[in-house]
Amino acid sequence: MVDVLLGLQWGDEGKGKIVDYLAARYDIIARFQGGPNAGHTLYVKGQKVVLRTIPSGVFQENKLNLIGNGVVIDPVTLKEEIENLNAIGVSLSDNLFISHKAHLILPTHRALDAASEHAKGTEKIGSTLKGIGPAYMDKTGRNGLRVGDILAKDWKARYEKLKQKHLSMLAMYSEQVDWESWEPAFFEAVAYLQSLNIVNGEYWLNEQIKAGKKVLAEGAQGSMLDVDYGTYPFVTSSNTITAGVCTGLGIAPSAIGDVFGITKAYCTRVGSGPFPTELHDEVGEALRVAGSEFGAVTKRPRRCGWIDLVALKYTIMLSGVTRLIVTKADVMDGFETIKAATAYKIGDEVTKEMPFDICEADIEAQYESFKGWAPVKTSECTTLESLPEAFKNFCSFLEDYLEVKIQYVSNGTGRDNLLKLF
Repeated sequence: MVDVLLGLQWGDEGKGKIVDYLAARYDIIARFQGGPNAGHTLYVKGQKVVLRTIPSGVFQENKLNLIGNGVVIDPVTLKEEIENLNAIGVSLSDNLFISHKAHLILPTHRALDAASEHAKGTEKIGSTLKGIGPAYMDKTGRNGLRVGDILAKDWKARYEKLKQKHLSMLAMYSEQVDWESWEPAFFEAVAYLQSLNIVNGEYWLNEQIKAGKKVLAEGAQGSMLDVDYGTYPFVTSSNTITAGVCTGLGIAPSAIGDVFGITKAYCTRVGSGPFPTELHDEVGEALRVAGSEFGAVTKRPRRCGWIDLVALKYTIMLSGVTRLIVTKADVMDGFETIKAATAYKIGDEVTKEMPFDICEADIEAQYESFKGWAPVKTSECTTLESLPEAFKNFCSFLEDYLEVKIQYVSNGTGRDNLLKLF
């Protein structure tokens, strides 16, 4: 069976740490979508490590890791990431596998990303400018280059053909991007990529499943950034919900088992787009500081707000979440009052459903308030019994509203800062 772990908000929910923790019970960790804009932060032996493309199971011994066909890969970023892991004693030569159907990000993809975003002016969608959107556009436009292409004898010709297409597109923009300076590092990284374990991903993974191996599928970004069901057009370019696992790894829906959904005890968002519970006051700033809410890859300050249960119940429904995980509970330790949005008021209507066009809807979040649990600190709790009653009451309310049980609560950055509730 294949269990799934994904974020239920706008990303940055703490997926990396949870995958690292859960990986011990699985044989294979597989990334099924996204690109190097993902920043899964883990703390290993007190050291902060950010994984962008590589599955978060690499720190567990004797685990296999697969980059699935649903991922778009920047060879330069991947090479740097592998070298950084090698430098701290993590070797991937025998346990990292890459699907030959995963698509490649070219230097001109990055150039198109930058030029396109610049041209949008005040209507920017908040792209990380890593070429991910243009790479997915080439994939759906049937022009893309895949990892398997770098093994072909006419690889350079295939590259030049796509590059020329990109150059004709770049000529339409006023923004000039120095993409040529990126090419040497790109080709050096491609040569490095050619030496890695490139496999027929869908066959490889299904054979492993047939052999009884347990697989954890790891998502990137968050469910509210799903290209179909997120806050369109302020979304990523792939399916970030459970449905993306099947297409992103080449497995049947019947192979899906448990779905672990991760949410912070509050909400954050990076870049542009609607955010109904965003706080523009000192409380929002306090959340940002307490939670160190700055992008793991981009370093951009994250927008902060109270937990949005309307959006959360929506993404739980879309992915069939069976086990809920609440992270960053310790960030809430210092707040006298904690709030949760339980409905949206749009005009004269109060609803618990996501509107068709959340970008155009004038939403006023409706809140339920809860008493904080100070002076007790969840960060100092090591057992379920030691958690403050006020926090337990907050969790009970979440479970009742969301109709799914909370299995784990993360109360710190370390591997051991995780409490099991059932």
